[in-house]
Amino acid sequence: MIHTLIQILVFQFLFLAVYDLFLKKETFFTLNRVCLLLTPILSMVLPFISIGFIQQNIPQEYYVQLPAVILSETASQAGGGSIFGLVSLKSLWIIGMIASALFFCVKALKILRLRFTGTTSYVDGSMLKILPKTNTGFSFFNTIYLGENISEENKASIIAHEKIHIQQKHSLDLLYFEFLRIVFWFNPAVYLFQNRISILHEYIADAELARHKSKNQYYQNLLSEVFQTQNISFINTFFKQSLIKKRITMLQKSKSRKEAMLKYLLLLPIIFSILFYASCSNEPKLQETPTTSQSDSEVMTKINELAEAIMKKGDMTAEEEKALKLLTTEAQPGDKVYTSVQEYLDENKDQNQGEVPFGAIEKAPTYPDCTGDNEAMKNCVSTKISEFINANFNTDIADDLNLSGIQRISVQFTIDPTGAIVNVRARAPKPELEAEAIRVVEMLPPMIPGEQKGKKVGVMYSLPIVFDVK
Repeated sequence: MIHTLIQILVFQFLFLAVYDLFLKKETFFTLNRVCLLLTPILSMVLPFISIGFIQQNIPQEYYVQLPAVILSETASQAGGGSIFGLVSLKSLWIIGMIASALFFCVKALKILRLRFTGTTSYVDGSMLKILPKTNTGFSFFNTIYLGENISEENKASIIAHEKIHIQQKHSLDLLYFEFLRIVFWFNPAVYLFQNRISILHEYIADAELARHKSKNQYYQNLLSEVFQTQNISFINTFFKQSLIKKRITMLQKSKSRKEAMLKYLLLLPIIFSILFYASCSNEPKLQETPTTSQSDSEVMTKINELAEAIMKKGDMTAEEEKALKLLTTEAQPGDKVYTSVQEYLDENKDQNQGEVPFGAIEKAPTYPDCTGDNEAMKNCVSTKISEFINANFNTDIADDLNLSGIQRISVQFTIDPTGAIVNVRARAPKPELEAEAIRVVEMLPPMIPGEQKGKKVGVMYSLPIVFDVK
C-alpha cells in the first residue's frame, strides 16, 4: 500500500511539473481546466494498469523459498508495542479523513451562516446576498455574496465576474478537490492542484468579462477599494491580493498561438512512461479466493509442511522450485487442471530448462547493509527477514483470538525490479493472522533488487511462518 501511495504522489507531482513549466502560461483555459481535473485521477488509476505485452518482455521473475520463521507467543512482545502495532496506517488514514471532513464541515457552516445573514435579491436567475458591515465579494454555486460597503460601480463589476463562475460551474471543480483533500489529506499535491484550479477560474472569468468591458476600467474598479476575503477553500473569491498581479498579467497577455497546443502532447509520453513502469513493477494480478472450508485449510497445511521438508533438504533444484510455485499459486478460471505435479513438470520441461533457478541468479536481492559474495548475501537476506518478522510480529494476537498450538502462515511477496516489497499475500487458519503477516511483511525496508545478465529482475519469495502458541 505504501509503495502505491508513493507512486501516486510522484506521478501527481510529475503532472504538476508539466503543467507549471509548459501549460499554465498559455491562454487555452478550457484545456488547462481539463488537464488539472483529469491528471490527479490518472495518477491514481495508472499504477493499477498493467499492459500484457510489456510484462511478457520484461526480465524473468525468479522464485525462492525462504526458511521458516519460528515465532512463540513471547518471542516479540516489543513488536506489538511499536507505533504500527498501536495505530496501523489504515487507522491513521481514517483518523485523518475524519479530521479533514470535520474541518470541511466547519467551513461549510460558515457559508450556511452567511446565507441566513443580510438581505436577498435576484440577478438574472442568481441569488444575491448583501452582507451587512463588510466588503466581502465571492460566489458559491448559484449564490453571490457581496458586502454592503462595496460601491455600486464595483458591485456591478463583481456580479458580472461571479456570474461567469456560476455559469461555468466552477464550484464543482473546487468541491471535487475538496473531496480529494478529505480522502488524501496527507498528499500535498492535491492542495497544489486545488490552488492551480482556483487561479485558473479567475483567469477564465477575467478573460470572459474583458470581451464586453474595458480591461483598464475593469481593474481600476477592482483596485479602487480594499476588499475582505473569506478563508474558505471551495469558494470563488473575487479579491485575493496575491492574485491581482497574476490576473492583470494574464489579462494583458496575447492569445496563445494554435501551435502552442502541441505542448499538451507532452502529457502522452508521461502517461506511457507511467504505464510502462506500472507494467514492469506489477506482477500479473491473481484473483484471490477466500478459504471457505476446513478442507482448504488442511490442503494449505500440507503444502506448508511440504515446503518446510524441501527447505530442510537444502538448495532446491529448478524442478522443485517450479513444483512448489505450482502448489502455492492459486488457480485462476481457465487454467489447466493437472492430475499430478509430474504432469505439470513434463509439459513445461522445455520452459524449465530455459529458466534459471534462484540459486543461480547472478546477483540476489539484498538488504542495503548486507555484504559478501552472492551466497553470503542470500543468507543475509534470509536472516534479516527472519529477524524483522520476529521483532515486529504482534504475538499478542494469540490471546485476542484464543489460539493454541502451532499456527502455520504461508506468505508470498515479491521484491520487484526497483527493490520494493509488492504483491504481499498470505494464507492462514484465521483472517487476523493473514492480516498481521501482510502488515509485517509490507513494513520490510526497500531492498537492492536482484540482477540476471545485467538486468534487474523481480524475485518472488515464499515465507512460511510457524507461530507456536504455548
